[in-house]
Amino acid sequence: MCGIVGAIGNRNIVPHLVDGLKRLEYRGYDSSGIAILNGDIKRVRRVGRVAEMEKAVAEENVTGNLGIGHTRWATHGGVTEPNAHPHVSDGLIAVVHNGIIENHDEKRAELKAQGYAFTSQTDTEVIAHLVHKHYVKGRDLFAAVQSCVKELTGAYAIAVLAQDQPDLLVVARMGCPLLIGVGEGENFIASDVSAVLSATRRVMYLEEGDVARLTRDSVQVFDINGNVIERKLHLSDVSLASMELGPYSHFMQKEIHEQPRAISDTIENILAEGFSPALFEGDAAAVFKNVQSVQIIACGTSFYAGSVARYWIEGITGLPCAVEVASEYRYRDAVANPNNLIVTISQSGETLDTMEALKYARSLGQEKTLSICNVRESAIPRASALVFYTKAGAEIGVASTKAFTTQLVALFTLAITLARLNGRVDAAQEVAYLDALRHLPVSVQHALNLEPQIKPWADRFAQKDHALFLGRGVHYPVALEGALKLKEITYIHAEAYPAGELKHGPLALVDENMPVVVIAPNDALLEKVKSNMQEVHARGGEIFVFADLDSNFSESEGVHVIRTPRHVGILSPIVHSIPVQLLAYHTALARGTDVDKPRNLAKSVTVE
Repeated sequence: MCGIVGAIGNRNIVPHLVDGLKRLEYRGYDSSGIAILNGDIKRVRRVGRVAEMEKAVAEENVTGNLGIGHTRWATHGGVTEPNAHPHVSDGLIAVVHNGIIENHDEKRAELKAQGYAFTSQTDTEVIAHLVHKHYVKGRDLFAAVQSCVKELTGAYAIAVLAQDQPDLLVVARMGCPLLIGVGEGENFIASDVSAVLSATRRVMYLEEGDVARLTRDSVQVFDINGNVIERKLHLSDVSLASMELGPYSHFMQKEIHEQPRAISDTIENILAEGFSPALFEGDAAAVFKNVQSVQIIACGTSFYAGSVARYWIEGITGLPCAVEVASEYRYRDAVANPNNLIVTISQSGETLDTMEALKYARSLGQEKTLSICNVRESAIPRASALVFYTKAGAEIGVASTKAFTTQLVALFTLAITLARLNGRVDAAQEVAYLDALRHLPVSVQHALNLEPQIKPWADRFAQKDHALFLGRGVHYPVALEGALKLKEITYIHAEAYPAGELKHGPLALVDENMPVVVIAPNDALLEKVKSNMQEVHARGGEIFVFADLDSNFSESEGVHVIRTPRHVGILSPIVHSIPVQLLAYHTALARGTDVDKPRNLAKSVTVE
């Protein structure tokens, strides 16, 4: 959940490190720091945002052509400068680290017994001292890092430099993403491609257990067994412009409004090819053959996307579908079925729990695996037999928006493709589904046009401490997503329930201070939802209804209605996701919270 940058070259690389950390700030923003080698190791760390550290770097006139940097999301130890990275051992070794070292207590005790003094509460400082211990024996930094990682249990991406090795940067990876940017007379490392794009588009993704040595003119990668290995060089197609804020006030606002384009880009190949196995890369026709059930594994917003998909998959394909939180699936005794299609969903492609759940599923002999992901060449797609890449573009805001709606497009495409292969969708039905996708970007834009009506609701929600979201059927997960967005960025306590569950407990919470948001499209369950609304209204609850244009709703005392575009049928959950995103965004504005970087959260969750 933290960010790493590093560089070695013939120029002052400090501006590159600072710029890279700014681009990675969404990954961790409790504190930041850099360590630059210029004769001695010069370290600058600050609590807070990268701008605080940048100011200190300028005041101290820090320069150098070899360095590492880090943005931290606190795990071990509080948000303090001593806990900020980089960590230094005896002025000789500097380290930055993402991940969790599970045996750090044991190693800390050993190192203390050997005379090492600790100045932080972090697990990372253990790495610095371990490298130091091995380095002083032979003055071989690469060998010292290799020896160090053999003693570590857990997940890590690390970058290491030594005070007396001005021409060498060493990195290692296990469980956390790390890539190398290849330049001319200079090389770079980062946990995300966005941090190297200003210098190079040529990137190399490290695999599990890799250790690499970088000089100005060369990159050598060694696998987990210590063998020299060639890792494929990729030309990144990520646009720097997509990572800029432009005319918007926040990345979340920008990403909400980019959804028509993101969806249009994601459906382009679908409209061209139809619902074909070829959309899922690899040998999809063979993988999809004899699929008997679908198991969706994801976390957070991606889990809610999977929850919507369950209705589609079971209703259209006739196949059983289960949806499970990755951190739960990986720790239970799952019943394996080699004809079960394992679908993992992750915006970043590096969510640790989801990655580990995928490994667990494969260890059970389940090799029919599909990843739905927004980041090319990330870890989860590389570990999957098939992949569907959404085309949402870079998503910087911590609260996911366009990734969610494009994931839903991908999952809908999966449902129809499986149904076609099973003979449950004929040619005429396929044309109808394609037509629904074709009109989806316009329907989403119509939903975005509701923003002026939603702002006054947000002003009222900003005065509340609690909120309840209700939905039924395929729209219940949309209610869950709405509640998640509200709590993530406004810090209002929000819960979501199937509307029929009201009388089984949640109704006790309803009073005039508990606003109730109802997702009420004009579908087969509309009359049921209306009855649930009456239960709220009769108890003095204030109701805020997102209905369709053709729903028969009227406003009254305590009942407020905003009508989204006409009911768009099976893709309605995607359209109804837009207003709940806008409600959360404008409520956060009204409360003055940090929209893009909410407290205690980070964008890419790469720790347990």
